[in-house]
Amino acid sequence: MITARDIELRAGSRLLLEGASFRVNPGDRVGLVGRNGAGKTTLTKVLAGEGLPAAGEVTRSGTVGYLPQDPRTGDLDVLARDRILSARGLDEVIRQMREAEVKMATAEGAERDKAVRKYGRLEDRLHVLGGYAADAEAASIASSLNLPDRVLGQPLRTLSGGQRRRVELARILFSGADTLLLDEPTNHLDADSISWLRDYLKSHQGGLIMISHDVGLLDAVVNKVIHLDANRCVIDIYNVGWKTYLTQRETDERRRKRERANAERQAGTLQAQADKMRAKATKAKAAQQMERRAQRLLAGVEEERQADKVAKIRFPAPAPCGKTPLMARALSKSYGSLEVFADVDLAVDRGSRVVILGLNGAGKTTLLRLLAGVEKPDTGERVDGHGLRLGYYAQEHETLDVGRTVLENMRSAAPDLPETEVRKILGSFLFTGDDVDKPAGVLSGGEKTRLALATLVVSSANVLLLDEPTNNLDPASREEILAALRTYTGAIVLVTHDEGAVEALQPERVILLPDGVEDIWSDEFSDLVALA
Repeated sequence: MITARDIELRAGSRLLLEGASFRVNPGDRVGLVGRNGAGKTTLTKVLAGEGLPAAGEVTRSGTVGYLPQDPRTGDLDVLARDRILSARGLDEVIRQMREAEVKMATAEGAERDKAVRKYGRLEDRLHVLGGYAADAEAASIASSLNLPDRVLGQPLRTLSGGQRRRVELARILFSGADTLLLDEPTNHLDADSISWLRDYLKSHQGGLIMISHDVGLLDAVVNKVIHLDANRCVIDIYNVGWKTYLTQRETDERRRKRERANAERQAGTLQAQADKMRAKATKAKAAQQMERRAQRLLAGVEEERQADKVAKIRFPAPAPCGKTPLMARALSKSYGSLEVFADVDLAVDRGSRVVILGLNGAGKTTLLRLLAGVEKPDTGERVDGHGLRLGYYAQEHETLDVGRTVLENMRSAAPDLPETEVRKILGSFLFTGDDVDKPAGVLSGGEKTRLALATLVVSSANVLLLDEPTNNLDPASREEILAALRTYTGAIVLVTHDEGAVEALQPERVILLPDGVEDIWSDEFSDLVALA
């Protein structure tokens, strides 16, 4: 299905991967894992044919369906249903059939006969592509991903970022591709949709490569693991399931450490003996032989794996502000005839903790965008209190200028901060050396998350609006975010599917959308977090 030979990957001048060879066959369900920035997304793009390796080659047999981490569609006026159907070319056939139907009903004579013949050809084509059963199949997949008919009939531009991503996932699954390449497929999915996706992927008969930090999904689905070691720039392949991989990797680490310690002890003994013998001219040759043997001993064992580096994330010390730095009065938003929510009131007091809950499409992201001033409400207003300094983390990373470099994005966020200090902060978020000169547009989802968070750190914000801040992060980086939520002393308004993030936040209040009802937080709301 997909064969990689001697692949080398680079990010600028930085080596990500060297000499990697592997094969993905039908029935292989591969978990592609490694820390953020190790090159998982870059490798997946290369395997999908959307990027080129620095060296080596990739060959593909059969069709490939690729879900990138941040999918983008060109025409946002396309209906969601047509976007899904386009995976098999059904959208265009159905569109032309509708046009032919209109002509058949309105035209006369030769023009009507032409429309009838065209309709017949299109109907045959529709049958070859799966017919109306395929349309029903697409609707079933969409429904399983919490995209009901109402949403499928809307243009993409009226959908939330999470809904658009689920449309793209539905499109890839509907495509019937022989090999699926999925980058964080559970982002923006509720608990029911994740459960359905697990069963779907377990039954997939073709090849599958999946980047995910969802341990439950990996455990349920994968039968093979490829680990990208960022320190050694190589991959380790484990032909086992997830739990066995974890056990085997831990065993490998202990073996590697033991063998290295033994080799270093023996090499040290040889080197000490060589040093003693070197003092005598008659034994200089023997001393050199001992030194060479000591070097061969060390060269013959693998280095111990270095611990993966983790970004040190601490939200900023909030700037002084009044009692209520941010208020919203009677906010409402509609897209065309679709009302998202109406008459939402919110008062964000200094240091308060608020969670926004609602099913996918209820308007959680839209409400944060209105509070951030990124979008204008149809009615109502946002009221800035005394000393308000907003920090907004967008789930689709819209706050980053993808055409500018990492360093330029940071300098825009903190224009008065000396460059040496900016670079120091970027270093704590694992952007070092040439990394700071990379355009933000080429970063992986995890790297974009780290950069967006870094811009918050220098913002002195006293109100943080956070939209799914733990998405795309490896477990260690996620723990850093949770620690930052616990210790930040400013106000936070949070949208998340991550129950751990809510637990770390310890919210005081909850806003339930689309009704806009405000309530005191209690544990009974906890079960809604993953479902929302």
